[in-house]
Amino acid sequence: MFRRVAVALLCLCPLLAATPAPRATVTPRNDYQNAPFTALLDAGLRAFYQRDFTAAYADFESALAVVPDNTLALSFLNATAAQTPGLLDRLVDQEEAALVKSPKSALTHVRLAFSYMFASLTGRDRNVDAREELDAAEQIDPQAQAVHTGFGILREADRSANRAKSEFLAALETDPQNVLAREYLARIYQVDLKDPQRALTTIIDVPNLVPDYADIYFHIASLMHDLGQYPAAVDYATRGIAADVGRVGESGQHGYTLLARIYLDENKPDDARRVLRASISAGADTIYAGALLRRIDDGRYGKVAPPPLPRTAPTTSARPPAPSPTPSATPAPKKKQ
Repeated sequence: MFRRVAVALLCLCPLLAATPAPRATVTPRNDYQNAPFTALLDAGLRAFYQRDFTAAYADFESALAVVPDNTLALSFLNATAAQTPGLLDRLVDQEEAALVKSPKSALTHVRLAFSYMFASLTGRDRNVDAREELDAAEQIDPQAQAVHTGFGILREADRSANRAKSEFLAALETDPQNVLAREYLARIYQVDLKDPQRALTTIIDVPNLVPDYADIYFHIASLMHDLGQYPAAVDYATRGIAADVGRVGESGQHGYTLLARIYLDENKPDDARRVLRASISAGADTIYAGALLRRIDDGRYGKVAPPPLPRTAPTTSARPPAPSPTPSATPAPKKKQ
């Protein structure tokens, strides 16, 4: 009897060895289920779009104290700093000093990289420095979503769409609700891959995560326009304009002209005129708005193609940099179809 049991156990051992251990269940990361974080982020966004940059900066700092590597909050911290003369330089100095104390912290390298990218938006090319910091961070933590998001932004700025796409997808593997990665990925699908439906699927639920993020409404409106879903496009463009009361980002600067183009495609020239006059009155996208208005009044709209819509707000003193970091060697804005 003992021998039969022993033989049975010996036969069972290879089977046990071949059976894989059950995988541990990993809950997907979702920063936007963290109530203290989202309350601070939303407060910062509202203050930012109202041009209360002092309050916004404090709120984004507090939000990052809760979730230190959230790239949307990190981007807005830098965007807010860029609005106050000298503050972005001080932020870079602080992060360089922090790196001296914690050279093996991937997060410290990432935060400095993002600040370098924003410094590039203001006319100082620090993209090489940013790439070096992201390289260092990747050596420490190859899976860090913030590292891949940063690399994706740099690749996108270099017009390397495929490599940028790979980086954003890598970020989303570990952080499926990474709003910044999803926004940039949607832009690649829309502009580079000419796939607005896939782009829309990528970001359509972002307003549920970050309802006070005005620029996301602009992007969704643009996609709805591309897809010919005009009533929805009008709704999203209008929501973006209402949220960006200080005309800081893309919704406030370019939402009016996008809305006018939607109305024109709906064959509603009177609504388009109304919106374009409001744009000029608000001092938003005035050159483009005036050109569209003249084409409508002269009966030339549709005969002469309007210029493409800017991808980001120009980075001049008259128009502050867009909150999402889109670094480039020069401060001139990129163009978007």
